[in-house]
Amino acid sequence: MKKSLIYITLFLFVIMLGVLIAMAAGQGGVSVRGLTVFAMCTILAFSLQWIMFMPAYKFQTERYYDLSGSVTYLSVIYLALTQLVQLDVRAIILASLVSIWAIRLGTFLFSRILQDGSDSRFDEIKPVLLRFLNAWTLQGLWVIVTAGCALAAITSERHVPFGILGFCGIALWLMGFSIEVIADNQKKRFRENKQNKHAFISNGLWAYSRHPNYFGEILVWIGIAMIAYPALSGWQHVTLVSPLFVILLLTKVSGIPMLEEKADKRWADDQDYQAYKATTPVLIPTMKKPV
Repeated sequence: MKKSLIYITLFLFVIMLGVLIAMAAGQGGVSVRGLTVFAMCTILAFSLQWIMFMPAYKFQTERYYDLSGSVTYLSVIYLALTQLVQLDVRAIILASLVSIWAIRLGTFLFSRILQDGSDSRFDEIKPVLLRFLNAWTLQGLWVIVTAGCALAAITSERHVPFGILGFCGIALWLMGFSIEVIADNQKKRFRENKQNKHAFISNGLWAYSRHPNYFGEILVWIGIAMIAYPALSGWQHVTLVSPLFVILLLTKVSGIPMLEEKADKRWADDQDYQAYKATTPVLIPTMKKPV
């Protein structure tokens, strides 16, 4: 009973946070029949997650969880674009960059779970209805917060020249996206080699950082925020929390802490891993390969 109350409280808190973000980001944005487009995107994000949750819970599978997240990114971006009378260069570029990132990550994660068969993160979550529901609800919030500044800029009524900051944002996005793709593919190829079944990756970009793919993703969203910033006004600036949210999520919640804990348990007695860990930064790459 006590756990159920906690899960219900978390559910309501996530929904309220989504509502508050939608209210702030909608200020100065395009509205349709009295409802801001940003609010429409927020409703769609949560609705899609709840729709996908129902068969996922019934069949006790997390196989489509990550793919659902990517589809939600694409859906809210498409909805935002279709509600606008006028599309400027910034909106087109932001929509394109977020879509490219979502398609690439979604297909990569989906192919990985098809190969692995399951995701151990959900083993204890799936059987508990409210807990599993919260996982999907949190994903809806993740989409809205992460893509928040892009959505706010796309739907903003403030149109300003693209400017140097926008081009710097594109450059940073390209750098981050390249790092993320290369790192993911290097690890994928490493895992596909049966000789590496019980080994850890320490070559390629992984020689410079223990989590280069996460470093690349952080750069992606900082770049998006830089592109979006000039089009924002007033309370819309709240959405600039996007890259900070990504950093917090990856470094303190579901990314690095879980993987580091898992690695520490798996290779606790491996001297090579301990040496790798001692000489390789956890996130921000060093400029030269460690000896």
